[in-house]
Amino acid sequence: MAPKGAVGGASAKAGAAEGSATRLFFSTRDELAPGATLFRVTNWRTSSSEIPRGRRILTKLNNKTRVMLLFIMVMGLAGKVQLFTWLLISEYKMKNKDPEPGTRPDKSSGIVPMTLMFIVLCGSSFYLGGIFFSEKLIFFKKDQTPMIWSCKETVVAPLQIKSLAFPECSSDYQDYTPCTDPKRWRKYGNYRLSFMERHCPPMAEKKECLVPPPDRYKPPIRWPKSRDECWYRNVPYVWINNQKSNQHWLRKEGEKFYFPGGGTMFPNGVGAYVDLMQKLIPGMRDGTVRTAIDTGCGVASWGGDLLDRGILTVSLAPRDNHEAQVQFALERGIPAILGIISTQRLPFPSNSFDMAHCSRCLIPWTEFGGIYLLEIHRILRPGGFWVLSGPPINYENRWRGWNTTVQEQKADFDKLKKLLVSMCFKLYNKKDDIAVWQKSPDNSCYNQLTPASYPPKCDDSMDPDSAWYVPLRPCIATPNPNFKKLGLQSTPKWPSRLHIAPERVSMLRSGNSGGFKHDDSKWKMRVKHYKTFLPALGSDKIRNVMDMNTLYGGFAAALINSSVWVMNVVSSYGVNSLGVVYDRGLIGTYHDWCEAFSTYPRTYDLLHLDGLFTAESHRCLMKYVLLEMDRILRPNGYVIIHENNYFIDTITTIAKGMRWNCQKHDTEYDVKKEKLLICQKKLWYAKHSQQ
Repeated sequence: MAPKGAVGGASAKAGAAEGSATRLFFSTRDELAPGATLFRVTNWRTSSSEIPRGRRILTKLNNKTRVMLLFIMVMGLAGKVQLFTWLLISEYKMKNKDPEPGTRPDKSSGIVPMTLMFIVLCGSSFYLGGIFFSEKLIFFKKDQTPMIWSCKETVVAPLQIKSLAFPECSSDYQDYTPCTDPKRWRKYGNYRLSFMERHCPPMAEKKECLVPPPDRYKPPIRWPKSRDECWYRNVPYVWINNQKSNQHWLRKEGEKFYFPGGGTMFPNGVGAYVDLMQKLIPGMRDGTVRTAIDTGCGVASWGGDLLDRGILTVSLAPRDNHEAQVQFALERGIPAILGIISTQRLPFPSNSFDMAHCSRCLIPWTEFGGIYLLEIHRILRPGGFWVLSGPPINYENRWRGWNTTVQEQKADFDKLKKLLVSMCFKLYNKKDDIAVWQKSPDNSCYNQLTPASYPPKCDDSMDPDSAWYVPLRPCIATPNPNFKKLGLQSTPKWPSRLHIAPERVSMLRSGNSGGFKHDDSKWKMRVKHYKTFLPALGSDKIRNVMDMNTLYGGFAAALINSSVWVMNVVSSYGVNSLGVVYDRGLIGTYHDWCEAFSTYPRTYDLLHLDGLFTAESHRCLMKYVLLEMDRILRPNGYVIIHENNYFIDTITTIAKGMRWNCQKHDTEYDVKKEKLLICQKKLWYAKHSQQ
């Protein structure tokens, strides 16, 4: 063996003494002590037992060290090959020195050293290849220990970010609704009022500031008192008071708005109006009718009255410059959402609502081929009711106040009746200003439609439940014939339907009645655990609640005996389970949390999410989701976040930058990889207000 030498090889003298080529190889020590020599020079004939020892050393080095080591070895090998070739050429020249006079030099003599050099290089390449590329390229594989199966899970370090603080938005943004912003309306067309639909700003225009409350904002009046009054400073709009004072929508007295329960079509009060409606629809009394939608809701007096009658209503109205109808509804503690029937489907699944209502909502039902009425047909449950009051109902006695003629109103009414019959509605009841139609309870009527019928039946090219930025279609969405209990008369009555697994559970992946019952039990246990850390849950401090990513509505079902209502949100990119939520007698909407929600600022007392960031962080920036939560959360409102421990620290950091106070707790089963974060939003005022 040759003595140890530095990287690059031994001296020419040592190489000549050995009489053979030299090479580089790893030290045969299993452990490399600090300062130990990494390489040594050996003769060409090396024991094969040294190769495994060299590989063991390779596996203990990181990738950067391995690559550097390979580079040094190749450079050293090149130097040694060059030295070896020089020795051969020198030796050859010594043998052929001073040729005899008259002899000619052999032109092929230069081939010998070149051939030898080529053989040496090829042999060296094969040798190094055997070391570095055998056993699945161990040289280039990441550092790893031998695979040993274990029950222990891999521990991932929690996501961390630097502390940050968000500035305040200007006072112009106190009622900012990003996706229904009146300042952006002129960018869009007027066709069918489509400018009032959702048009969200691009990423470059998203606000990274905190929306301030109005000057002298006060904590909302608590339910049920809030149904009849609210603070003027919380919703500082007087347009409705000035324009609708003769209809008794609301009135301003001192620092408050009062809601006497009047309306355009019920000047005698909403109570008398609903009493008449219950006489026309007996199912409103016995729990048959549970969910309703009010299109063009005003200040949601109709939906507010139905709450005492066990009917849960989604009040729907577009964003406007003055009326702020949805904001009044939510300030009162009545379920409401921004929306309009225009060119896109409403964000609800098919066959969901038990009843739909329009009280002089000014929707042109018979125009555009009846496409708006077709959307009502889509979202109504088989056997569900559509209630209309206002033009052209009772036109014989009302036409003088509608700035029209009796002939025009009669023609409109006849056209409406004909259109409803073509959609398999039948006139169910009618009295005074109220007319009630019922959707066909089964498919018998739809089966009689021919290809020449108008409107035609929809084909199978579009799911009737798809409703997120989906265009309206001029066709009839027929119920799935495989579901025998989807109709209103086949659905269990309220409150029994809340805990019975609906048929539509089977539509979902791995969905079954057993999983439904397990989910129901899980949320009862979880809500009980929540209340140990948040006693306000279930008290009159919390009224408007949102479950930001529900599956079956289990969180809402567990709170059914509390004085709250819950907006159940189902991701437009997730499992389409919203139909199950409505089958249970609950309400909800589709939404994509990469965008702003369709509501005003400061409209919810409690936001709840369960694994939202785990499911959506690959699409949505966490910062913008949390800023949107801050926008719609009332001052002093609460947030419950049940999330993977990986995200908790980052959420806490961002929440602190939004002036939230948060506390971390263990989950109900003390799962190590999950944590519970309970936060409260601080009440603050804009700087100019404080001054």
